Amino acid sequence: MSERMKYIIDELNKEPFKKNYNLISFDSLRPLQLLQVLNDVFAEINPVNKIDIREEDPEAMAIRMFNFLRVLKFKPKTEAGSLAPFRQGLVAGEKQVIYPILQWLFEHLPDLQKRAYLARFLVRMEIPGDLLTDQELYEVNESYGQMIEEFKECHKEAEQLRSSGMSTSEIKKDITHMEEEHGQLEKRIGRMQKKVESVTKHEQMLIAARNLRVEREQEQALAQQKLEQKNQLLHADQRYQRMSHQLKDVRAQGMGTTGADLIRRLDEENKVNMYLCQDKLPKEIEAKQKYARDLQKVANEPAMGQSDLDELNKKIKTISTEINSLIEKCMVRNDPIDDKLSLFRQQASIISRKKEAAAERLKEAMDETAGLENELQKKKDLLKDSEGAEVLKGDEFKRYVNKLRGKSTVYKKKRQELAELRAEYGVLSRSKEILNSKYENLSAHLSNLESKQGVSGYHDTQEELEKVSTVKSDLDEQKGKTLEDISELVVTMNATIAEKKNALAPIIKELRPMRQKCQEITEDYEEKKAQYENLAIGLDSNLSKLEQEVRGLREEISNEESRYHYLNCMMKVLEIQQKRIEDEMKAYTAQDPAERKKAWREQYTRKIQEQENLGKSLREKQKAVRESQGPNMKQMKMWTDLTKLLECKRNCLIKKQGGESQADEPAERGVVGEDVLVL
Repeated sequence: MSERMKYIIDELNKEPFKKNYNLISFDSLRPLQLLQVLNDVFAEINPVNKIDIREEDPEAMAIRMFNFLRVLKFKPKTEAGSLAPFRQGLVAGEKQVIYPILQWLFEHLPDLQKRAYLARFLVRMEIPGDLLTDQELYEVNESYGQMIEEFKECHKEAEQLRSSGMSTSEIKKDITHMEEEHGQLEKRIGRMQKKVESVTKHEQMLIAARNLRVEREQEQALAQQKLEQKNQLLHADQRYQRMSHQLKDVRAQGMGTTGADLIRRLDEENKVNMYLCQDKLPKEIEAKQKYARDLQKVANEPAMGQSDLDELNKKIKTISTEINSLIEKCMVRNDPIDDKLSLFRQQASIISRKKEAAAERLKEAMDETAGLENELQKKKDLLKDSEGAEVLKGDEFKRYVNKLRGKSTVYKKKRQELAELRAEYGVLSRSKEILNSKYENLSAHLSNLESKQGVSGYHDTQEELEKVSTVKSDLDEQKGKTLEDISELVVTMNATIAEKKNALAPIIKELRPMRQKCQEITEDYEEKKAQYENLAIGLDSNLSKLEQEVRGLREEISNEESRYHYLNCMMKVLEIQQKRIEDEMKAYTAQDPAERKKAWREQYTRKIQEQENLGKSLREKQKAVRESQGPNMKQMKMWTDLTKLLECKRNCLIKKQGGESQADEPAERGVVGEDVLVL
């Protein structure tokens, strides 16, 4: 359970969730919060589920989650095939139900996102059969099914295009390049057509060229077919020789054996296979199944505390003591009949252990043989892919080596000739460059002299005339050439080539031992390189194993450290709580009233009493305020009306004083005094 929780917390702390949970905070989540976490993961798979479950009806939430899990094809592990406990646990937000769902979702998240996307278009609507009797509805349903099939085909094509590794930008670039090349080819074809149209009988020549191209293509195809047939014949010969060798080996092995020996050998193999199939393999399968059931049982149980571990240890001790007592009783009884049978039991157990050990050795030998055969087949396939031929043995390999040596000598001769020609070509190209540079310098000097003499361009004109005359003379010479001139030219060229070869012969003689030495050094280098690579591969494999072991040990250490810190914190919390409980009990059971007042229960009781008294007094004040609210409001209204009346009187008096004429002050005072209200 802890490994599952750790995996779930690591995934929730990553993008795009970023929950920042740890083992304690995640384990302390309430059922509603745990359901919200599950719903957030559902929303990441399909955004339709992005809902706050506090604002959703519980029944609608349960139906939505069950349907979504059905679409994702989640199969809960329930006992006796009943889904009722799973449904109740999911609605109640139980950890034993939600943790496996979260683990499964995180393990298959990309596939589930793809499945949820496809479910929007591929999950068909359930229409009752009685409604399909309507012709229009039936046609719409059929077209809906056809559109689903079209969507499947389009999605397959899109996936194939995505997996092919070609992007749209690359395809666009290829298309633009192909269009440019197409335009260039069209221009070249147009130019060639114009050139060809000027030639007489161009149509017949085009037909002849087309026929020549077709014949050459057929010739190439026939040559390729001939080469393939030669390779097939070579492979067939090699296979025939290999099969003949195998037949000889089988016959050599069968020399001196009779039918009874073969039958006895087959009986032994049959007995061994019967023992493996009927005795050994069922026991191993049962042991594996029992181990898997135990692991599943342990995984489904909640996290165990120290008290649970202590209880289990007590049970183990009691059961072990009972077993020891039973063994002692059996030994004390010492029945002679049992003693006689014990000898046979010991012999039977020894024989069974020997059989199991022999079966284990046989199984290991069979596994090793199968592994070696697979490795041999891989090597053969690799050799076929690299060279296109199988492994040669005996005389075939000798003939192949001799043939390869002959080819290597021919190759060395051809390579030597090619090197000589390349050297000669370098000398000639260098001499050509020197002559061209001299010609350019002379032409520049000549042009300067012509410009000084005032006859610039004379040399160019003379060169053009000379070119025309040389062309004419060349044409005349070509018309008047004979076979003797050509033979003389060939003789002179052969003489020059012989001179060059004689000049290069000492250099080539010096070069040959250097090449031989270079080849020996190269072979030594290749051998040392192969040894180094083998040693490096072995060291890398050992290093990777050690790194993997170290990584596993570090993970185990980190897990144990986290568990230690968690248990240590829990122990400290429990100690503090225990200390608080002890202090409370001491204070509560103390005889001294001052000490009893320090108890939390007394303090909380006193505070509750004070708050009750305060609430009672406030309720009395509230009652008094409610009773006096009506008269007070009435009196307040009266005072407001009185202030309005006095303000009106004051305004009237001010207006009256402003309208009257100026009079003596005593009379005015007397008038004013009569109109003023005195309270």
